[in-house]
Amino acid sequence: MAGLYLHIPFCKSRCIYCGFYSTTLSSTWQNRYVEALCREMEMRAEKSGERGETSDERGERRDERGERIETIYLGGGTPSLLTADNLQRLFDAIRLHYEVSALQEVTIECNPDDVTASFAEVLPQLGINRTSLGIQTFSDERLRFLHRRHTAQQAVEAIHRLRQAGIANVSIDLMFGFPGQTLDQWLADIRQAVALQPQHISAYSLMIEEGTPLYKRIMENGEWKMENGSDELSRQMYEALIDGLAAAGYEHYEISNWCLPGFRSRHNSSYWNQTPYIGIGAAAHSYDGHTRSWNVSDLQQYVESIEQGKRPFTAEVIDEDTRYNDLITTALRTRDGINLNTLPDRYRRYLLQQARRSLDAGFLKIETSSEGKSFIHLTRQGLFVSDDVMSDLIWV
Repeated sequence: MAGLYLHIPFCKSRCIYCGFYSTTLSSTWQNRYVEALCREMEMRAEKSGERGETSDERGERRDERGERIETIYLGGGTPSLLTADNLQRLFDAIRLHYEVSALQEVTIECNPDDVTASFAEVLPQLGINRTSLGIQTFSDERLRFLHRRHTAQQAVEAIHRLRQAGIANVSIDLMFGFPGQTLDQWLADIRQAVALQPQHISAYSLMIEEGTPLYKRIMENGEWKMENGSDELSRQMYEALIDGLAAAGYEHYEISNWCLPGFRSRHNSSYWNQTPYIGIGAAAHSYDGHTRSWNVSDLQQYVESIEQGKRPFTAEVIDEDTRYNDLITTALRTRDGINLNTLPDRYRRYLLQQARRSLDAGFLKIETSSEGKSFIHLTRQGLFVSDDVMSDLIWV
């Protein structure tokens, strides 16, 4: 099984903090880009189809042209800017080129102000059963600071419209650590989020990434200053988030992700548990267990190459050391942690040796499941120093 990711890079405007590849190119590019996505799916299915037909367990012939996919995720950028016709074209191509009988989760990222009643009604018709709303905050002042297009009221209305349309799995993104934000203001955002009862919440501290407009305004122009003690305040905000969501019945299953029981993000979990995934579109990444590849981060170059029948990508073969390091930086982010029983001996011995300091300090813990399997995972204390813990465990 694999996950399928489609990158939709279009944005009406750039948020000042965003480090993902996106473009504000004219919407006239949308049709051409969607056609390129469909063509890339076809090209890659044809390549895998060189295996021809094989028999399934019952001896029946089945087409092996495309991978069996369990999850689909439309990310961006702003996928909710796509027209209904272009969304339909994409899903027609997916069903043509991939085996979808085992499909469980289909997610689309949305800007709240794009979620009109008519847009929401289209989603279940396409087979979409999960949405990820980029709410970020319920403060109109902080939304303006981020250059977000929506208002707090539009965010609330979007959730209601999605549920009325039959979307029973709604995820929202939240952000904390704004310049000048107080703990009480953050607690108000948490209370508002809990009151809306989304099935899933992703929450992140505002990061100042080099190359973003936010980096330039804070680090270069000095337009805003990060207050003294902001690291301690950020820790208090994260603590409040953990406690507030736990009290509301949310499972903290990954450093930045919480869900109601049974609503973990299946697609994102594939990135953390080494499940293969296929990335389609400009800047999209793919992983098959042995090779990692990524398409060019340039929409025009991507489209023109695909139109010429060439996929513009770079690839690297993953050796055993890299695979181990990937496991440290992904699986250790999760509540489940790393299954020590599945590690080759030399890596297990190395991990346990390197982990001794963090185990003694209470940052890591080893637990044994009812099946007798041993897992090592971060403790609550360890969440706050996770980068340092992972750095100790990396194979060098």
